[in-house]
Amino acid sequence: MHPAAKLPPAPAQAKPVLVTGATGYIGGRLVPWLLSLGWRVRVAVRSREKVLARPWANDPRVEVVLVDLADQAAVTAAMRDCGAAYYLVHSMMTAGAAFHDCDRRLAEIFAAAAAQAGLERIIYLGGLGEDGAALSAHLASRRAVEQALASGPVPLTALRAGVILGSGSASFEMVRYLVERLPCMVTPRWVRTECQPIAVRNVLYYLAGCLSTPQSIGATLDLGGPEVLTYQQLMQLMARALGLPPRWIIPVPILSPRLSSWWIHLVTPIDHRLARPLAEGLRNRVVCADDRAVQMIPQRLLGVQEAMELALERMRGDLIETRWSDAGAIPGDPQWAGGTVLSDTRMRLTRASSAAIFAALSRIGGDHGWFATDYLWRLRGFLDRLVGGPGLRRGRRDQRRLSLGDAVDFWRVSSIEANHSLELAAEMRLPGEARLHWRIVDRGERRLLIQQARFRPHGLWGILYWYSVLPLHGLVFPRLLKGIVSTAEGTQKIRRAGTAQPQQAMPQVLGQVANKQTH
Repeated sequence: MHPAAKLPPAPAQAKPVLVTGATGYIGGRLVPWLLSLGWRVRVAVRSREKVLARPWANDPRVEVVLVDLADQAAVTAAMRDCGAAYYLVHSMMTAGAAFHDCDRRLAEIFAAAAAQAGLERIIYLGGLGEDGAALSAHLASRRAVEQALASGPVPLTALRAGVILGSGSASFEMVRYLVERLPCMVTPRWVRTECQPIAVRNVLYYLAGCLSTPQSIGATLDLGGPEVLTYQQLMQLMARALGLPPRWIIPVPILSPRLSSWWIHLVTPIDHRLARPLAEGLRNRVVCADDRAVQMIPQRLLGVQEAMELALERMRGDLIETRWSDAGAIPGDPQWAGGTVLSDTRMRLTRASSAAIFAALSRIGGDHGWFATDYLWRLRGFLDRLVGGPGLRRGRRDQRRLSLGDAVDFWRVSSIEANHSLELAAEMRLPGEARLHWRIVDRGERRLLIQQARFRPHGLWGILYWYSVLPLHGLVFPRLLKGIVSTAEGTQKIRRAGTAQPQQAMPQVLGQVANKQTH
């Protein structure tokens, strides 16, 4: 039974609901909740291809509209005939303090458009925290967005949440990696700050429940779970959920948010630009001022331990619906023409089917690794983390399937066509623009797999970089291509053996594939 089943269904003649941020962590999970309740949903996105990769995108009740939130006329048009709109966007990874002004301006445009479109209400998920000058820049920005959305005549429902615990959330991933990798850690004083974590499914319940709760219109509701605890206690509970011994945590007064963000960047998958506002926000006590939310929209609130164990269970089962890295931009096609483009192209013939090859390609990166020379990939990821890049720890959301826009270690899926092609765009720190592309070409009884690395250098440093890593390319790329083909051929042999002699041939073939992967 879906967790939203206890909520009232949508009225028969209900107007569509607009959802912004539908490719993000919360928005990508909210849409199926609304659909399960019978709502028609209009999603406002920048990339149609990225949202079409979502499993719910083909639902006939989903309408996709391309919208630039900085274009008031386009936002107004997207809101036409809608009853409510969810505002679930923010730009906290924008460099410097610019995200504050950007967020406020987009919220002002959204409020003005809502008034022009005759929208009935706006629902916003912001940050929990006491008002005042002591708020971190990130939480102050969330509060400014809330005020901007409420500045027009359209009533605002403002939901405020602190630490959200769920598979793939930034807060959850940050705590998990710190606890997994550091049995002893020196931390800033903020580990003694109190917080009131809440499970992501409880947040989604509140967001969806607002639509059927008239008294929530115009209300500001604090969202939190049943427990108030320090971040230090939170990390110890994470250790218990992971089956690890208690961690040694030593708070010191000298670590600034800037130093903390780089420390988080090096140890966890969280980018230092995202870690900085998170680290600053941890200084603020984020505890609910009252329990009006659960009184207004009753539900069973998951405890911290239960929320953590549920999230870990979903991770182990490859059931992560969305991830904190999902909202990253898909780089547009670079202007390859008219400039220097350096490439490394390799090809390999195989009798494996296109489906088997594509299935092998779809396992690349993350926990599975890069088929061969993983130590070199790990070294490259470590060096990337040192200079501020994402490194390999970001991993991937689903270990078996890829969708447009998915993060894959320090790459992102920029193009994908099932059983035909896959392209990854580099997000590591580089003096240029890099792509890694595979194409499957049918050659009658055989298939030709073409692997191409393309690099458009930025100036002399880019050219020097390319030629300096050519020896490594000679080690990595042939083995990568060979590993993909070997995996595809092994998968096909397993399928044939399983069909012909399921009791005898299957273990033998599995052993052969395992030996090939080991070497």
